[in-house]
Amino acid sequence: MNKRKIPQYNQGSHSAIWRKDLNTTIFGAETRSGKLFDILLVASISISVLSVTLSSVQELNLKYESLFNALEWFFTGLFTVEYLARLIAVRKAFLYARSFFGLVDLLSILPSYIALLMPGMEYFLIVRILRLLRIFRIFKLVEYVDEAETLISALKNSYHKILVFLYTVLTLAIVFGSLLYVIEGSSSGFTSIPKSIYWAIVTLTTVGYGDIAPQTPLGQMIAASIMIMGYGIIAVPTGIYSSELIKTHQQKTISNHACPSCGKLGHDEDASYCKYCGEDISQPDPN
Repeated sequence: MNKRKIPQYNQGSHSAIWRKDLNTTIFGAETRSGKLFDILLVASISISVLSVTLSSVQELNLKYESLFNALEWFFTGLFTVEYLARLIAVRKAFLYARSFFGLVDLLSILPSYIALLMPGMEYFLIVRILRLLRIFRIFKLVEYVDEAETLISALKNSYHKILVFLYTVLTLAIVFGSLLYVIEGSSSGFTSIPKSIYWAIVTLTTVGYGDIAPQTPLGQMIAASIMIMGYGIIAVPTGIYSSELIKTHQQKTISNHACPSCGKLGHDEDASYCKYCGEDISQPDPN
C-alpha cells in the first residue's frame, strides 16, 4: 500500500526555519514563547471585548467616542496581523482558516471593515470573547481541552437522535396547541393556532410564563397532562446525550499538542499523524 508523502520543512531554508519558529510561538502552548504569546493575546482580547462592551453604553460612548474608535481600530489591526501570521505559520493555511478557531479569528476582525459600509456592525466584535477559549492552552488545562473535544464529539454522534426527538416534541406541541385552540377559544387568550402552539411549547417544556392559561375544566385537565408529560420529555435528550458522552469518553484520549501544519488540537495521545490534514506530529518540538 502506497503511503502518502508528508510535506516537511526544508531544514536548510531560512524561510522554513522562520516559519517553524513562528509556528512554535503562535501554536506552541507548551513553550515559553508560546505561553507568553497566548497571555498577551488573551489580555488584548479581554481589553478589546471590554472596549466594545463599554462603547455600547450611550453615556460613555458620547464622552469617550474617539478613544473607543481608536481602540477598535488598534485591536482590529493587531488581530488582522495575528490572523495573517497564523496563516503563514501553518503549511496548510486553508485547513486552519476553515477550522473553528480560524473562523472565529476571521469573524473577530471582519465587523470593523464591514462597519465602514454598514454602520452598527462593529458591535458584532463581541464575538472576540470566543477567542478567550485559548486561555485553556495558557494554563495547560489539558483536561478541559479533552472534555471540550469529548462534548463536541458526543453531540455530533447524538445529533440525529436528538433531531428526531425534537421533531416529535414539535408535533406534540402542534397537536396540543390546536386542541386547546378549539377547546378554549379566543376568550381564554388562545386567539390563534400559532399562539396556542406557543402556549403548548411553554407548557411542555415546564417553563410556564403564565401569560396564557386554560379556563375550562377540560382545557385544564389537558394542560395538567402536558405538564406531567413535560417532566418525562426533558429527560430524553439528556439520556441520549449522556449515553453518547460515556461512549465517546471511553474511546478518546486527547492530546494538547497542536498540529504544526493546520494548527488544530484534539489528537489521540498515541497519534503519529494529524487526523485533519495527515501531517506528521510524532516528533515533539525541541523547544
